[in-house]
Amino acid sequence: MKLLADKKRTMDMTEGNILKIIITFAVPLFLGQLFQQLYNTVDSYVVGNYVSNAAFAAVGNTGPIINTLIGFFSGLATGAGVVISQYFGARDYENVKKAVNTTIIMTLILGVLFTFIGISMVPFMLKLMKTPEEVFGEASIYLTVYFSGVLGLMLYNVGSGILRAVGDSRRPFIFLVVSALTNVVLDLLFVLVFDMGVAGVAYATIIAQGLSAILVIIVLVTSKECYRISIKEFNGSFSILKKIIKVGLPASLQMAVTSFSNVFIQSYINAFGANFMSGWTAYAKIDQFVLLPMMSISMASTTFVGQNLGKGNIKRARQGANLSLLMSIVFTIILMIPVLIFAPDLVRFFNDEAEEVVIYGAALLRILSPFYVMCCVNQIYSGALRGAGKSTIPMIIMLSSFVGFRQLYLAVVSALSDNYVFVALGYPAGWILCSLLMFIYYCKSDWEKKTLIEKKI
Repeated sequence: MKLLADKKRTMDMTEGNILKIIITFAVPLFLGQLFQQLYNTVDSYVVGNYVSNAAFAAVGNTGPIINTLIGFFSGLATGAGVVISQYFGARDYENVKKAVNTTIIMTLILGVLFTFIGISMVPFMLKLMKTPEEVFGEASIYLTVYFSGVLGLMLYNVGSGILRAVGDSRRPFIFLVVSALTNVVLDLLFVLVFDMGVAGVAYATIIAQGLSAILVIIVLVTSKECYRISIKEFNGSFSILKKIIKVGLPASLQMAVTSFSNVFIQSYINAFGANFMSGWTAYAKIDQFVLLPMMSISMASTTFVGQNLGKGNIKRARQGANLSLLMSIVFTIILMIPVLIFAPDLVRFFNDEAEEVVIYGAALLRILSPFYVMCCVNQIYSGALRGAGKSTIPMIIMLSSFVGFRQLYLAVVSALSDNYVFVALGYPAGWILCSLLMFIYYCKSDWEKKTLIEKKI
């Protein structure tokens, strides 16, 4: 049977108005990430206001540990999405199906492995971050429960990535809304009714993630389109796996190593005590909201570039990437202004137990948020380069900036001063260097000349 793509479900980005296509595709991505952040925010709100300040700091302290493992997998999922988008742009629907099957098999194997690794490394990672004693127990409970259900998150991420690669960003958004609402209800039930504390928040998260995974897998199994998972034909392709690894492994290493380096950065933050940790946690939650448009447009640019290079349209691919950069800068500035004005009120929403927490959080927002514009350059161009299958040089640039340079900066600054402002400035220092190097590579290299897939004559 000849495989086709249903234009009602998918989006061909190789034709039509570029601005309209990118916005149409990015809006569901933005809304989906917004809901994801909202249910993460509910976690923080419930913990910060109904459990304890130590519990709030504990949950915030777990981010670098979770992101080390999830970041590695996300890189591989990105590689899969790029391969699928290029085959889809080339109208090679048979290989789209093979790539989807290969991706799901890879995810199931890694899901089992990551569950074991995640649970096993919890005590070591918390000690490595020099987690204070009053926070250690709560953080350990949260992470152990979280990693026990990590397969659900992985299946949703890769399943939604498959749908996005063929231009469908609407259904992943719907599934995320369902997951977010489920998480909110379970958060309130487990913490306020059953008094389960941090463990309740973690259980709510993995149940909600599991639900979103089930929904996206149902779509892939029951679909009659080119990305359908067929149980009878459920086998992988080693040649396609190599393509996925070629793009995904550099991205995986970059994300995992950067997240792991944040474990050490967190140790600098933890040295200022629980109140500063809570202020940093509140800042990080708000920071994630401001970055949403940028991240959504970056993901849109990856799919856009992948499809257009799959078809051989280099000029259109570049136009899409440059337009994506302009849009991300505009939206980031628009969101940044109210953050600067209402910084203390935003921090109080998460945690108002100690005024010192509010002071720290508001100061961090006002110091760091003006630098978000620099992030637009490195995120959009790295997204476009991944869409072209070129992820090795972006990996080197990001690791050099976010890990090597930033760790050196923090080591020197912490030896010279005990002022938290100088420690916090380690983040924008890395952003600026990364953006400069990424811009030079994007403009000077011939990244768009060769794609992952062979053109059919």
